[in-house]
Amino acid sequence: MANTESDLAGVSIVIPAYNEEGGISSSIRDVKKSMDDSGIEYELLIVNDGSKDKTAEIAAQEGATVIDLPENQGYGAALKAGIRKSKYEIIVITDADGTYPAERIPGLIGELGDYDMVVGARTGANVAAPLIRKPAKWFLRKLASYLAGRTIPDLNSGLRVMRKDLIRRFVHLLPQGFSFTTTITLASLCSGCFVKYISIDYHARIGRSKIKASHAFDFLLLIIRNIVYFNPLKVFLPLGGLFFLGGFTKFIYDLYIGNFSETALLGFISAALLWAVGLISDQISKVALRSDGL
Repeated sequence: MANTESDLAGVSIVIPAYNEEGGISSSIRDVKKSMDDSGIEYELLIVNDGSKDKTAEIAAQEGATVIDLPENQGYGAALKAGIRKSKYEIIVITDADGTYPAERIPGLIGELGDYDMVVGARTGANVAAPLIRKPAKWFLRKLASYLAGRTIPDLNSGLRVMRKDLIRRFVHLLPQGFSFTTTITLASLCSGCFVKYISIDYHARIGRSKIKASHAFDFLLLIIRNIVYFNPLKVFLPLGGLFFLGGFTKFIYDLYIGNFSETALLGFISAALLWAVGLISDQISKVALRSDGL
């Protein structure tokens, strides 16, 4: 069921910005035009995350409400600062670099309905993404989809509409850095929340990217950590299965050549330990989730 304008008291649009003087003006204008044309009540919050350039001054000149952080805290920290200051119960986040299509924001808001979160998935006809990042992003997305038990078209899109209650529910898990969006995606899906994906285009950014190639490994660890928190058996059972298969294969080989070694036994023991850790972690996870109200 789509939202109608009468369903909404208003939305808070939160945009974190760090040294984005090149793109902040056009980003604000695009968002304001899109929202003004839609007739939806809104506030526009720019979180200046310790920028060293004129990001804050330009944002203020464009009529946005500027929240200044004295030092650079990170993408997630900036989002949380903006959300804390927001006055509406529906939160929209997007970026300050012109990559996400602002004209799609009202449509995403309209799709919220009974969902907890609507994500603009960067799967449209025009997606400007560096080729060098695509293999890593594909692998991480497939891994996250398997572990979460649901197809995830876009793991860390920065354009999404969320209920503030959803953010409050997982705020203790949400990190300070770029992994904010990845974490809330996995936490929502693993907890049975309703998440809807809408295909959008993705433009070339204005200015330099803040994401480094080394962040791919951090995202991998983040995915595994989140799944271990919500569903540890998804991690430990397959790992134990691999060790068991290795041990069994070595056992058959040793049986064939008539020379038994400790390697097969080590594989079986490792499998048993991993399965035991998985079962114990699963019980701990259930207790932790109950205590967190999840």
